Amino acid sequence: MVQKAKILLVDDRPENLLALEAILSALDQTLVRASSGEEALKALLTDDFAVILLDVQMPGMDGFETAAHIKRRERTRDIPIIFLTAINHGPHHTFRGYAAGAVDYISKPFDPWVLRAKVSVFVELYMKNCQLREQAALLRLQLEGGTQGGAARESAGLLAELSARLAAVEEQAEALSKQLDDESADAAAVATAAHLERKLTGLRRALDALEPGTGGAPTLPSQN
Repeated sequence: MVQKAKILLVDDRPENLLALEAILSALDQTLVRASSGEEALKALLTDDFAVILLDVQMPGMDGFETAAHIKRRERTRDIPIIFLTAINHGPHHTFRGYAAGAVDYISKPFDPWVLRAKVSVFVELYMKNCQLREQAALLRLQLEGGTQGGAARESAGLLAELSARLAAVEEQAEALSKQLDDESADAAAVATAAHLERKLTGLRRALDALEPGTGGAPTLPSQN
């Protein structure tokens, strides 16, 4: 069973959270509510999220301050943040959102279809990264088991399974990259997809190095 991605919704108004849940329910992912910046930071301590939808205007810790805390934490700094705001003070206000680390800045009222499409892109990227980490974990398991005698047949079977799984992820990543190009997606999303493809290439090289006759243990790609 494929684990669902978690999407963090941060807004101090319950009716706004309810509206976001209605819009994003079609993605069939896990939606997590937070009614303040402090509550959002607590949720980020224990769970991994594919993307964060963050309201700008909130009492106490506003969206900009919350984003700053998120970006300072090593665990959460790479999570995409989409700012949602009911006000627009011009380009300087928008620039402040991007400077805080947002990948997008959307003014209310927004088009539900556009918001759902943007969120779905980051969910797809998150799922591909999860699959990539799984492949790397299986590869490490194969490397460790390959040092024991009598494991050649099992290692060969695992290697074939790894190669097939990686090929499926490569195909999906390529399709996603083409989709991003076709839709003229956000630069941040395109950059994330390119980073994923580089990691996939490194993993494929490491896997190919394990083929019989190549010799030597490969260096696994970094998971950062």
